[in-house]
Parts: sequence; structure tokens; C-alpha cells
Amino acid sequence: MKKRNVSPARIDLLQSLTGLILVIFVWSHMFFESSILLGKDAMYWVTKMFEGEHLFGKPYPILVSIVAAIVFLLVALHAILAMRKFPGNSRQYAAFHRHMGALQHSDTTLWYVQVITGFSLFFLVSAHLYTVFSQPENIGPYASSDRVWTQRFWILYAMLLVAVHVHAGIGIYRLAIKWGALPSANFQAVRARLKVAMWGIIFFFTALGTASLVTYMKIGFDHADRAGERYVPATERQQGGR
Repeated sequence: MKKRNVSPARIDLLQSLTGLILVIFVWSHMFFESSILLGKDAMYWVTKMFEGEHLFGKPYPILVSIVAAIVFLLVALHAILAMRKFPGNSRQYAAFHRHMGALQHSDTTLWYVQVITGFSLFFLVSAHLYTVFSQPENIGPYASSDRVWTQRFWILYAMLLVAVHVHAGIGIYRLAIKWGALPSANFQAVRARLKVAMWGIIFFFTALGTASLVTYMKIGFDHADRAGERYVPATERQQGGR
């Protein structure tokens, strides 16, 4: 009896796991990033938490660089695993477009959207992570806002915001379809509900990210004439005034 090759299944599982880990990271990151909506002091507290100040008594920005490096490796691994399913040349792309047009199947279209957003994300995420990796000390209410507004990073972040949440939302939907124990009796109804949840998640995180980005832009605009100045939280200002 010929031995069954399980390598493709294992690679597929690894792709799914890396994708799931990255989605959890992106959504968690979005909540932490949106702390700016609660005020500059809240965002400053979150920044120092990731630098380890609350645990070690002093900030270590290198911790942020380490996280950025790990995330980049996960992104690279996920991209390499996913690329094996992409059309390999223009002829294959043309055949896929004909196939997609003939089928008119929404899940096939969603997969293609994932291909496009995934391709763009490798470049957008790389640029963002390089900035975080190389300048971990330049994160904070003023430092981040100056980067967003004065250094015009809002252009990168706006594109990244849309691409990452569309990609993540579709990815979670496809993981649920692929690995979830969905009932066969009413599979179509369950899939329709999952699609509604997918679009709801995409809308929620895109709206949250947009509100956060606009807030950073507003702070950066107001702080433009003092770009480079670091934020001092209210507690430290009060202690300094004594």
C-alpha cells in the first residue's frame, strides 16, 4: 500500500495557525493602539507597559523591537506558505479570472481579495514593522502622532488599516469554514451568518482604526510646531511642579 503524503495537510495547518496568531495579534494591537481615544495618558501607560516599565521599573524599548522581529518572521512564514496557492504566472491568473467570472461564487471572490490584500500587506507591514523595530523609543502620544502627521505616515497607515482588517476578517471567516465543525444540515445558513459576522468584524476594526488614526493626526497637527518633543504624563508634570 502506498504511503499517504501528509505534508500538504501539515503545511496547510501551519498556514492556518500562523494566520490565526497574526489575526489575534492584529486585533489585540488595534485595541492597544486605540488607547489614544481614552487620552494621551492612557496611550502613554500602554506604551510603557510594552516597554516593561511597569514590571522592571524602567523602560526597555528593545522589548518592542523583539516583538516586531517575531511578528515579521510570522508574517514572512505565513506569506511563504500562502504563496504556494497563488497562480504562478499570467496564464494561470487569466484562467483563474475566467473561472471566477464563470462561477460567480462569493467565497472564490473573497479568496482573491485575500490574495490581493495579502500581497500588498507584505510591503505595508514590512515598512511599518521596520519603523517599530528600528525606532522603538519613538512610540508615544507625541512621538507616534508626529510620525503620523509630520512625517506623513498617515498615508501608509491608512492603506495598511484597510488591507489588514479586510485580510484578517476574510481569513477568520475562511478558517471557520475550513476547520470549524459546521452542521451539514443547515450549512448554507451557518455560512451566511458567518459572512455577516465577518463584515461586522471588518467594519468594527476599520472604524476603530480610523478613529484612532484621525486622533493621532489631530494630535500631530496640533503638535507640529513642537515635533520631536516627548510627552510627559500628568502625574510626572504634577511631581515636577512640586
